[in-house]
Amino acid sequence: MPFGSDDARFLLWQPEFASDPYSYYARMRRVNRSMVPVELSPGVPATLVVDYRTAVQILNDPEHFPADPRTWQSTLPEDCPILPLVGYRPVPARTTGQEHNRLREVHTAAMRGVDLLAMHSHIEKLAIPLINRFCGDGHADLIQQYSFPLSFAACNVLLGCPPYLGDRIAEGMAKIFENVDAATGNQIVGAALMELLELKRSQPADDAVTRMLQHPAALSDEEILHQINSQYGAGIEIQQTLIANCLLRILSHGSVGDSLLGGSISTRDALDEVLFTDPPMANFLLTYPRQPILIDEVWLPANQPVVISIAACNNDPRVQSNDRRGNRSHLSWGLGNHSCPAQTVAYMIAQDAIDQLLDALPEMELDFPSGAPVWRPGPFHRSMTELPVRFSPSPPLNF
Repeated sequence: MPFGSDDARFLLWQPEFASDPYSYYARMRRVNRSMVPVELSPGVPATLVVDYRTAVQILNDPEHFPADPRTWQSTLPEDCPILPLVGYRPVPARTTGQEHNRLREVHTAAMRGVDLLAMHSHIEKLAIPLINRFCGDGHADLIQQYSFPLSFAACNVLLGCPPYLGDRIAEGMAKIFENVDAATGNQIVGAALMELLELKRSQPADDAVTRMLQHPAALSDEEILHQINSQYGAGIEIQQTLIANCLLRILSHGSVGDSLLGGSISTRDALDEVLFTDPPMANFLLTYPRQPILIDEVWLPANQPVVISIAACNNDPRVQSNDRRGNRSHLSWGLGNHSCPAQTVAYMIAQDAIDQLLDALPEMELDFPSGAPVWRPGPFHRSMTELPVRFSPSPPLNF
């Protein structure tokens, strides 16, 4: 039977959901359905998938579950608050068919060309000056002072963006993210990215933007700007949240921190544990069936979002394992033709960032004012507002 207007919808946009999503997922499972009706924003209905096997079925069926949101988007008001994140753009995550394949080939080639050994050296050079700015203070907010600026700087390196342009992009994105003056922020970012394109045309280098410009798919300037924007969005927001959530788990779960520092588990294992339990994008991988479709005895309506609850599916009791070391079966990097082409690079950046910090300040302790983290509201991400820690002040590191 279909979800009807009388079905109770879980409101993913409410702060109560952000503060304790796992109790919501447990309630969803008690309805004994693999999918439940939700609202992504006031008055914006969707279906949330909470069953791992159902999610895999949907993600491996792009013909019936395409990712292009344009028909659905045309029914929404232009000021719908979730549109900047999920609205149509010519990028792999928002397209289907030949358009998707063409854009994805460019992304994949851009990431395949990354020199991981050189990137490892870059992360060390980026991390140590950041640590030196607060290691003598005895306290820090590891998001604002470490994971965010490091992720931004690492993204600049990947894209070949020089510091003077990176600073302007950071200024513009701050206006957008903080919703202070989004229109001006978009103008600043757009102008800086156009300068970056012109720079790479005149001075090509070993970076992702140059590889996109030189790719035989011959993307237009507008298309390449969209690819760069999407890479900045994922490379900053998702990357910094992955680092922060992993540090939270290491510092709040004594067994994880002790095992990591003792060498019985690797930082990669700790990252995968977080990608299972607290993935940066908890509910995402949106698709939009073009016609009503029957899945698990439920008719899903046409042109309405079907959202994969990555967090709920990763922790589905029917597939959950007690020992996840070496297990990469989580959905946090997507699946099928919408899997993340940058996951190898993202793993390495997060691992190096965490290792550098723990080597420098192994005795850090959490220092939340309320005793627990505060999570940013929103239907899609799982991201803290801050990650305060305290530690014994230490002298700057040499580099």
